[in-house]
Amino acid sequence: MLAYLTKRLAWGVVLFLAITLVVYVLFFVIPVDPTRRAGGRVDSEVFIREAYSIEGPLWREYPVFVWNVVRHGDLGSSYGNRRDVTAILANSAPITISLVLGAAVMWLLIAIPLGTLSALRPRSLIDRAGMVFVLVGISLHPLWMGLVFSYFAGYKWRIAPIGGYCNLLDNDVSQRCAGLVPWAHHLLLPWFTLSLLFAALYTRMVRASVMDTLQDEFVRTAVAKGASSWRVLRSHVLRNALLPVITMIGMDIGVALGMSFFVEIAFGLPGLGTESIRALRRRDLPVIVGVTICGATAILVLTTLVDMAYGILDPRVRRASTWRGQDPEQDEATQAAAVATVMAR
Repeated sequence: MLAYLTKRLAWGVVLFLAITLVVYVLFFVIPVDPTRRAGGRVDSEVFIREAYSIEGPLWREYPVFVWNVVRHGDLGSSYGNRRDVTAILANSAPITISLVLGAAVMWLLIAIPLGTLSALRPRSLIDRAGMVFVLVGISLHPLWMGLVFSYFAGYKWRIAPIGGYCNLLDNDVSQRCAGLVPWAHHLLLPWFTLSLLFAALYTRMVRASVMDTLQDEFVRTAVAKGASSWRVLRSHVLRNALLPVITMIGMDIGVALGMSFFVEIAFGLPGLGTESIRALRRRDLPVIVGVTICGATAILVLTTLVDMAYGILDPRVRRASTWRGQDPEQDEATQAAAVATVMAR
């Protein structure tokens, strides 16, 4: 178990270095004119030497850049207002994180029950309604859905605020927009808008996975032994059927980070998406670099945590990843068959 976790963490460090290297090459090595990017306010020498405190050839500049990012959180200063990019991200990132993680919880709360009911009662009214929900969810764009929900649910029916953001950590009761309830109330429509597409996709995934698991021998054995339907569903079916969901959620949260830009625009949320659009309009290179590294690192951390969780929940993955080290004399064909079985499931 420890070897598996160490391996995943080591791969996470390698991928982080690869991400920062790609960002560094794209923004600093490929020939560009930083003066033009800064609107004539900063020249290239000041940009490289002062904004990031690095000098010399690539092999020397890149380690300094990574050290400044990791050790000091130094991502330079904005061209527009000369604020530290780290401070800008610290104000914007919690909003985007709240939006994406809340939407992830919502789409799981929608997809798991609906997909399970559809699988338990195929071709029933619930199953057909679930398929209609899937078709609608994957066909609509988040920006369009956000505008529609803002008009009907926010403006017409007054279910939730149309826009704005309340700070979750602000405990000042004298403020109108402070605390847990106002925070969730203001994010209700953005959560539902961002979760609709993924809820549709996960409903279809859960339905197919549950139907496939119901045909496995261990489920039939549990039923033959007299286990109750609820126990079979909870302890045998869902525990195995939701493993593909755990695998996909790490990658899909990364996709949701990109799609959150549309939702932030629709509801006026001052998150990373809104900040990056402002930076693109101003050609504010340090902010663009900071948003890119922040988003890529968040995706990397989430996927690493999901891989670790998958290894904890499914011991076959751990055994397959450390098979050679534990039993070096085992036949090559047997090892390949075991790994293929794990990947197929």
